[in-house]
Amino acid sequence: MTELGNEARRFVRGQHNGVLCTISQRIAGYPFGSVAPFILDAQGRPVVLISTLAEHTRNIVADPRVSLIVQPFTPDMQGAGRVTLVGRAERLESKDALGPRYLRYFPQAEAYLAMHDFAFYRIGPERIRYIGGFGKIHWIEAAAYLAGANHLAEAEAGILDHMNREHSDALFEYCRHFHGATPEAVEMIGIDGDGFDCRADGRVLRFDFPQAIVDAGGARQALVEMVQQCRI
Repeated sequence: MTELGNEARRFVRGQHNGVLCTISQRIAGYPFGSVAPFILDAQGRPVVLISTLAEHTRNIVADPRVSLIVQPFTPDMQGAGRVTLVGRAERLESKDALGPRYLRYFPQAEAYLAMHDFAFYRIGPERIRYIGGFGKIHWIEAAAYLAGANHLAEAEAGILDHMNREHSDALFEYCRHFHGATPEAVEMIGIDGDGFDCRADGRVLRFDFPQAIVDAGGARQALVEMVQQCRI
């Protein structure tokens, strides 16, 4: 089951928009869905930036039970994989730890982040519904999904700075080799135990590590091996 949990977590890491479902207070007992951009923390828990004035925030304050459905935008929505994370949302008291990471993925949200009525809410999953394709349908326990916790959060900013300043050539090679893309500008914006993300001409591209890593040393080795693979 841990293998399925890792697969589901890797799937979610490749997406950055979902539908957040809360329990409506205005229409008692009914589900309320809203579009929700999100990032993941080191363990793979979704984090959303929402306003205290928003309907879904009022719902969460009254009842923290939520679900987040994550699915890529494709012509065949039912044929694509998808994940629904069911859990509880909790407000994070500070924006400092995750603010820089959130803005790397959503730079357009800078004004929202600066407003006092916006705060981060993190969803702690309790069960995960993973549909990986036709006939591949599973319920996954939270422990299996969260098994890929890593220690890259503190090292992330340094790794990104190093790669963007010293190894921009490698970033272009990653784009070409793994995505068939030849962008004019590319920047690494995030790295975690399962892979990393680059913004290439405004589009976020996901790069998966062949094996999960847990620290900066493992990240360096994985990045070097991927460059070597590009140059074969």
